[in-house]
Amino acid sequence: MTVDIKYFCDKVPVETAALSQLHNLASMPFIHHHIAVMPDVHVGKGATIGSVIPTVKAIIPAAVGVDIGCGMIAQRLALKANELPDNLFNLRSEIEKAVPHGRTDNGGKNDRGSWGDINKVVANNMTANVLWGNLEYILDKHAGLSKYWQPERAFRHLGTLGTGNHFIELCIDEEQFCWVMLHSGSRGIGNAIGNYFISLAKKDMERYYINLPDKDLAYIPEDSNVFPDYFEALNWAQAFAKLNRTTMMMNVLNVINKIIPHTILKTNLTGYTEAINCHHNYVSSEQHYGKHVYITRKGAVSAKRGELGIIPGSMGAKSFIVRGLGNRESFNSCSHGAGRIMSRTEAKKLISLEQHKHDTDGVECRKDEDVLDETPRAYKNIDAVMESQKDLIEIVHTLKQVLCVKG
Repeated sequence: MTVDIKYFCDKVPVETAALSQLHNLASMPFIHHHIAVMPDVHVGKGATIGSVIPTVKAIIPAAVGVDIGCGMIAQRLALKANELPDNLFNLRSEIEKAVPHGRTDNGGKNDRGSWGDINKVVANNMTANVLWGNLEYILDKHAGLSKYWQPERAFRHLGTLGTGNHFIELCIDEEQFCWVMLHSGSRGIGNAIGNYFISLAKKDMERYYINLPDKDLAYIPEDSNVFPDYFEALNWAQAFAKLNRTTMMMNVLNVINKIIPHTILKTNLTGYTEAINCHHNYVSSEQHYGKHVYITRKGAVSAKRGELGIIPGSMGAKSFIVRGLGNRESFNSCSHGAGRIMSRTEAKKLISLEQHKHDTDGVECRKDEDVLDETPRAYKNIDAVMESQKDLIEIVHTLKQVLCVKG
């Protein structure tokens, strides 16, 4: 038996391989009611990125992924576009110095985190202090994790951007106000937690001779001994990801304040209504269609009625601050971005450096071959993606990038 698959993709293509993954997922016996497919859908590991997966009494760790809690934070400033320097290169350079990006960890031996004295930072931050203690507890229970990770190593990644499609951007909205927007998650420790529990789930499938349409759909039942440990570690990584984004945001705002000292910034990230910090790779316990379910948003954002969210485009394209419409059929969700139409390997083969320079004209960003996998042509048309989900969200602000730091 399979559940229905509800697509919100009428203006965008859906690749054949993604359709196959969705049908595999729909055949799992614990999927509740239907699967919702966002317009940025594309092939992932086991499950498609850009899908909303409701499960009853089980979670698929590979569907959550290894960048647990990956998401966005956006902050509107009091700064106007005409107050920016004519040349943004110096601002980009200072942001790159303030927020370590790219590969910041060499097996724990050469960490380049944001902080000098990790213990001092944790002691002075209540949220970090609680997370440190909780991580010690989690690691004590799992030798497979503690063999490679200790709290010191994990927290050296606090305030670091990472690689791939993680970014920091300065954008301008339709009222000419500046926004800082960034994308990152739970970094190395979240990756370790994800892979560790994916491995445990696969071993259990083998132990109990459970046949799956795809081995990456290995699941952890709610009544298993592993489930409470996974759910605990999952929520820890989601909290760490949120703190990581807040930490980077404050560092970026401090840089802007230093370079443009007479600008007053609205930096109260918890009190200012247009500061948004939202996951798009995570699990949430929710009630839908008469049942308590675990909603896995794999490349999707919560879009409850009135809830603010962030949908970024690619480098050089538009991004959007949106308000949810609470669409029941999408499980109150929307897309998390534009969605890839090329793999990273394909993009580097098919897109020229000249095309990248043309497509990012007017954006202060890297113009080298190492970022071709993140260039706009590697992604779906963001306007078509937004048109496909007009029943899910309404646009509050349209942002145009003028500066981009890539991981």
